[in-house]
Amino acid sequence: MSIISTVLIVFVALEFFYIMYLETFATTSGVTSRVFNMTKEELKRNSVSTLFKNQGVYNGLIGVGLLYSVFLSKTSLEISRVLLVYIILVALYGSLTSDKKIILTQGGLAILALVSTFF
Repeated sequence: MSIISTVLIVFVALEFFYIMYLETFATTSGVTSRVFNMTKEELKRNSVSTLFKNQGVYNGLIGVGLLYSVFLSKTSLEISRVLLVYIILVALYGSLTSDKKIILTQGGLAILALVSTFF
């Protein structure tokens, strides 16, 4: 895998660790409120907080999977591509059902990383 692909995939992993931080540890912060376009009061609701924390763990594990694929796996390219396609499909679904910008904000870097793996 090229250095450019490796760097882009690490950036995608860092993006997902940041999302995990917002959802799991800074659930009711002003930044989380702004990023997800929800009021702090909504974020403080027990059901919403629980869902966010659960979703945050998933996002963190995607980040772990990406780092594993780049630095530890013998099938680095294959695992990286599978995870990047997964991220892109989830971002596409989010853009269709929630906010059109999600395909770029959550999927944009993953799209660049995926494309870079073919060169």
